[in-house]
Amino acid sequence: MFVRSLLLLFVFAGSLFAQQDPAWTTPQTPYRVIGSVYYVGSKDLAAFLITTPQGHILINSNLASSIPMIRRSVEELGFHFSDIKILLISHAHFDHASGSAEIKRLTGAKYMVMDADMPVVESGGRDDFALGNSPQYRFPETKVDRVLHDGDKVQLGNAVLVAHLTPGHTKGCTTWTMKVSDGGHIYNVVIVGSASFLSSYKLVGDAAYPNMAQDFELTFRTLKALPCDVFLGAHGSYFGMLKKLDEKKAGAANPFIDPAGYQSYVAEKEQEFLAELAKQTAANHRE
Repeated sequence: MFVRSLLLLFVFAGSLFAQQDPAWTTPQTPYRVIGSVYYVGSKDLAAFLITTPQGHILINSNLASSIPMIRRSVEELGFHFSDIKILLISHAHFDHASGSAEIKRLTGAKYMVMDADMPVVESGGRDDFALGNSPQYRFPETKVDRVLHDGDKVQLGNAVLVAHLTPGHTKGCTTWTMKVSDGGHIYNVVIVGSASFLSSYKLVGDAAYPNMAQDFELTFRTLKALPCDVFLGAHGSYFGMLKKLDEKKAGAANPFIDPAGYQSYVAEKEQEFLAELAKQTAANHRE
């Protein structure tokens, strides 16, 4: 089943990559974000390595083609790829979950996914409410080892992550939080799953996802309530990664400690959502 799904993924790669941001596949030098949190993704597709003496946690497997890049980044930082014990994702879209089956095979990591995204992961994207009928958005079917629920903790050694259900972008979109010690201080790290809607999403009257608007509202309530010192996300563009790396090279204090940037991001995404909801509601009333 895995081989068939992988072949299917590459059959449609040509047309799919034409739509993608080149930054998704452009290598990024790996770096330490703060404490035990490291960045091992590309210029935009974010992947985070959380290290512990008992092994490591990887958040996001990204594209199937991303695996060599992620592995190289982990090893460049001085860690062993085979020491990844737990694999998590931000949400069940191909750009964050396509590499999961292969990473499980290579490392034996336990794959843990939010309950509402589990059917999409295990169907290789076929059960996605919006993209399931589009083969170009499918990915290798991957068995989930632990089904997560809102508020569940994932612990490995001294690292404890909390899974927050922030639905809308996908039904099980997950924002991860953890406390990290660095330089004698404790920081609240927030890794946003997504607060965006695709242009094809029907916020009003979608039979496949009738409570989408209410779920987005829940997401914004949740995000606004989370304490945040270190702002990260499923794409580097969410948290201005490249700009912050330039600031870091220029000698600035850790630019990823950015509570104001987090608040600004959440407020901006909420306003985009409210404007689109009002637009679609008005259009629905005219019909």
